[in-house]
Amino acid sequence: MTESNGSDAPDRADHQTERVEQGAGMPDWEKRFRAPRVSLPDWAEDAPDRSLFVSNATGTYELYAWDRATGEQRQVTDRPNGTTDGVLSPDGEWIWWFDDKDGDEFGVWRRQRFPGGEDELAAPGLDPSYPAGLALGRDGRTAVVGRSTDEDGTTIHLARTGEAPVEIYRHRESAGVGDLSHDGSLIAVEHTEHGDAMHSALRVLRPDGTTVAELDDTEGGTRELGLEVLGFAPVPGDTRLLVGHQRRGRWEPLVWDVATGEESDLALELPGDVSAEWYPDGTGLLIAHGFEARGELFRYDLAERRLEKIPTPRGAVSGATVRPDGSVEYLWSSAAQPPAVRSTTGGVVLDPPGMKSPGSVPVEDVWVEGPGGRIHALVQKPAGATGPLPTVFDIHGGPTWHDSDSFAAGPAAWVDHGYAVVRVNYRGSTGYGRAWTDALKHRVGLIELEDIAAVREWAITSGLADPARLVLTGGSWGGYLTLLGIGTQPDAWAVGIAAVPVADYVTAYHDEMEALKAMDRTLLGGTPEEVPDRFEASSPITYVDQVRAPVYISAGVNDPRCPIRQIENYVKRLESRDAVHEVYRYDAGHGSLVVDERIKQVRLELAFAAKHLPAP
Repeated sequence: MTESNGSDAPDRADHQTERVEQGAGMPDWEKRFRAPRVSLPDWAEDAPDRSLFVSNATGTYELYAWDRATGEQRQVTDRPNGTTDGVLSPDGEWIWWFDDKDGDEFGVWRRQRFPGGEDELAAPGLDPSYPAGLALGRDGRTAVVGRSTDEDGTTIHLARTGEAPVEIYRHRESAGVGDLSHDGSLIAVEHTEHGDAMHSALRVLRPDGTTVAELDDTEGGTRELGLEVLGFAPVPGDTRLLVGHQRRGRWEPLVWDVATGEESDLALELPGDVSAEWYPDGTGLLIAHGFEARGELFRYDLAERRLEKIPTPRGAVSGATVRPDGSVEYLWSSAAQPPAVRSTTGGVVLDPPGMKSPGSVPVEDVWVEGPGGRIHALVQKPAGATGPLPTVFDIHGGPTWHDSDSFAAGPAAWVDHGYAVVRVNYRGSTGYGRAWTDALKHRVGLIELEDIAAVREWAITSGLADPARLVLTGGSWGGYLTLLGIGTQPDAWAVGIAAVPVADYVTAYHDEMEALKAMDRTLLGGTPEEVPDRFEASSPITYVDQVRAPVYISAGVNDPRCPIRQIENYVKRLESRDAVHEVYRYDAGHGSLVVDERIKQVRLELAFAAKHLPAP
């Protein structure tokens, strides 16, 4: 991969010619997956010309180092199943990356020199685990490493080059490393010791593990308010910590001085969820505002308490950072336009060579009255098409996530094949306030399906969707809702397509990673032994004998989130009654980072729907 930013016109023309040649004869839906993409580059705080990003340029998502001073880019990792978890040290000397086995998310941190060289074990003395956060010190030799295992819960260790790691935190409930202060004297930790995995409290530790300060909005678990670490001030000796809170029913930032206890609430007059990061000099904040499936950016001046909008196109801002010169780089896309790393200085910051992705059709916003309030859905359909159309309900995962007006190759592939696509931000989704996100309690899965059913009814009565040709699909939590939906709403769906789903909730609970067990206990109010009726009511396998729609399931055999055994239990039940189904198993974890594999899965899904949907 070579740097194209700032190159001369002939080079850009060469890249365009190369892109055309590489895409010759290939359908647009496949081009969208194959076209090289890059993430928002992360830059070293004390060496800002050194950056780290993720790209699929080789056909597998891997880490890349980028020296902005010379324009040189090089591939850092090269593994069969890809690599996306990487951190650049503040001095720009080291790239840390997480090494698991074939996507199982259980492994160790390794590191490599920024210019290149052999990988080495980054924190000798720490056994393999699930990662629970990482913060690297400015001294070039200190790291705070979070670990999670089924046996120990969460442990946090201080690791220094040439010394044995020292444990500074341990608890059975889930926790994670938040940040390390500029001088390395303060460590912020998010924890759920109160037993509510959806709402974290904060603790600030010294390097010896003693407590400096606590901030807890949960009141021992009796109040469902969460906090998150957004970062220490990037200034020597500064004890201010930027914190996200939910005190007014949505995510907002505040500044907490952990030395004095003083809290400065910004009270921003913005309707949606708000996140923030520091400007490099500590005088202001970059505000990221998400509202109704779209994003926008602001600069907040801390001294003058003034909010100034940063112009960005209408769409989704999926990441942003402030450079030392005060310019802002951000990753932007819309449903119609592919992603690009842009800068407020103008133009595209990082444009990978190779085939260029085709665009797609824009989304339409739909609001539907549901049992828990107004539901926001995003609709795409082939240009010029009129209903009723075969319609795909593509359900997002999470569940604490949301669909947005961002570019997505999967939905665009369905549109290219003549389908309308409906994406529903059901109760449990983020971006619509805390009450909407926290609505998923005890009747897990059933609540989301009530909202999906309301939008389904709208799609039919509006004339968009053909009720005989409705596909329910999704991955992860969306796959779970797909299997639960075709079982509890057997007359509503013609085909079900579930990727890496929860299929047997009890078995999934016992086999999944510890952090997800904690989340399930929070959602359902206990373990399968403590609340068996709730697990039974929310488990797709409970309703498997009611399924009449043909079912397609894909699963990663190394998946620690939706493990394979519980999927096999569900499949055996389908087989026992000769239900129409297909299962595709692949050698990876919770999804694949290999482009060819992802294309293969989409092709199989499209073929399954075409085979089993009735003719119009």
